[in-house]
Amino acid sequence: MRLVKTLPILLGLGAALGSVSAWALPNDSQQPIHISADDAQLDDKQGVATYTGGVIITQGSMKITGNTVTLTRTPAGDIDVVTSVGNLAYFEQKQAATDTAPMKGYGKTIQYHAQQNRIVLIDQAKVLSPDGNSTEGEKITYDTVKQVANAGRANGSKVTAPRPRIDMVIQPKKKAE
Repeated sequence: MRLVKTLPILLGLGAALGSVSAWALPNDSQQPIHISADDAQLDDKQGVATYTGGVIITQGSMKITGNTVTLTRTPAGDIDVVTSVGNLAYFEQKQAATDTAPMKGYGKTIQYHAQQNRIVLIDQAKVLSPDGNSTEGEKITYDTVKQVANAGRANGSKVTAPRPRIDMVIQPKKKAE
């Protein structure tokens, strides 16, 4: 599942769109995927799985939660889009085995477009890094291949908390002693 390999990159936005290093634990993608939900509706013919009711998905150090999580597959069976909706939907993942805290992302909707290598957080979007950096806005989009991020208005999307501007906090780099 390519989900684990690219979702953590989005969380690097919390590092002020700056220092790009190892984004996830290297063995996360090799770990089994665990899904816990109140209900599941699977449609193999359409390639859609919908999980509802306090959904928790884990794989290694990665965790996604939401009220509803929908996974769609391409005709070849690859993950196409993962959409987590909640109040707030949540994502976390450690970047390295030595990390004591994970990167975290929030939004009313979190979408991962695997085929386009794009991650989108919509409505009350927020990304936090363990070092205290953060990015907040109506919408945060990240291209995981080009490593290009856009944060700003959620044009065309219904938002519950309009934010005409983005807010970022960038912590100063610690100097070597």
